[in-house]
Amino acid sequence: MKKTKSKLCLIGFGLALATQINVAEANGNACGVPLLSHCPTPLDPKLPDVKNMLTWGPAERVIGFRNAYRSYAGDVFKHGTPTPLDKLTQDISSAHYEMDGKKYDINDYINRSDVTGLLVIKDGKIAFEYFGKGNNKTTLWTSRSVGKSVVSTLVGIALKEGKISSLDDKIVKYNPDLRRTAWEDVTVRSLLQHTSGVTWGEDYTNPKSDFAQLTQCEAGTDTYRCVKDLIINPKRVAYAEPGEIWSYSSGGAWMLGDVLERATGVPLSQYLQEKIWQPFGMADDGVWQSYEKGKHDVGAHGFNATLEDWGRFGLFVLKNGELPDGTKQLPDDWVKQARTWNQAKNSVSDAHPEGIYGFEWWNNSVPANAGNVSPKEGLGEKDTMWAAGIFGQAIAVNQKENLVIVQWSTWPVAKPSFSAQPLEASLMFNAIANTLKSN
Repeated sequence: MKKTKSKLCLIGFGLALATQINVAEANGNACGVPLLSHCPTPLDPKLPDVKNMLTWGPAERVIGFRNAYRSYAGDVFKHGTPTPLDKLTQDISSAHYEMDGKKYDINDYINRSDVTGLLVIKDGKIAFEYFGKGNNKTTLWTSRSVGKSVVSTLVGIALKEGKISSLDDKIVKYNPDLRRTAWEDVTVRSLLQHTSGVTWGEDYTNPKSDFAQLTQCEAGTDTYRCVKDLIINPKRVAYAEPGEIWSYSSGGAWMLGDVLERATGVPLSQYLQEKIWQPFGMADDGVWQSYEKGKHDVGAHGFNATLEDWGRFGLFVLKNGELPDGTKQLPDDWVKQARTWNQAKNSVSDAHPEGIYGFEWWNNSVPANAGNVSPKEGLGEKDTMWAAGIFGQAIAVNQKENLVIVQWSTWPVAKPSFSAQPLEASLMFNAIANTLKSN
């Protein structure tokens, strides 16, 4: 009798599991991604052509960015047991900033910066949450280069685990095929800092630039080979010693992701799932754009997740990689190192004399030479690190203020002048920090 009951229980369990799988697959198939636990919304029926990503209009950017997980091949990373985010009772509606004698509040900022999602987390609680253009809590928004900061954080985990033995290792240690190429003397550290000294054109307005060619590879077939041939090209040269000159490079970021996958033996999505997404308690599945499904994900961008899970990732960094059970995933000084701005040529300027770039995190503080603006203070440049992506994607993390701010946006140009939307973001985020401090 006991054996019969056990057998029936196993059959019942199997049927229940099969039902769960079928439901998940049915939900996922509605958006073309079967492994997702459920389909994000809105599920826009007509998607813009990804070949034209850099020249999409405003409406196309909204649809394209929240459907990138459907538009490209991708690897799903599964959520764990969700860590709840309680609400903070403080009101930030009085937060405002000034430019050229004019005063703007948070609603003005949302309109002026084409914000489609904004999240403020103070002391681990949500102080403000906004969704625009039809986005909602289930929407998976694409990161653009915010994904670089996720990869950087995963490099820190690999370093702590010993899978990367030193940031000063030459990357040929992990990929011997790079010998006798422009990349052979490049180190892991110089990839993190974008000081590889290897030529790369990041121009978003030139259809023949390296970055534009990268987007065309992504829109085509045999993507991994296409991108690899673009980046590891015999015609590509080293113009400086690693560490000497800062030059932003999505090609170098791809290379860092490739090195990390070779060091860990798993794609970025799987490493993220195992080391952060599940153990830290993200609430929803995400999708990482893949060049070879199950083998190679994009090191330069392509991370897609919900607004609150973007915020939880910011909290993971804010907490120095400490999990809810007390396990420390990152080296003790990793976050401080990541926001130590490098002093290479081009990183230091009159606007940012302390430097502008760390380990794939930005110093987006109000420029030292900015005039007729306020508040200039709030989130100090030594304490605040910005993950930033084209068209206005951002995660700002400040450990001193125990503050994380997340932004989704569709700026009118990929990389505007610092005196435009990036400056307004730094002013608005300062104002939010100051308002929360004074309440």
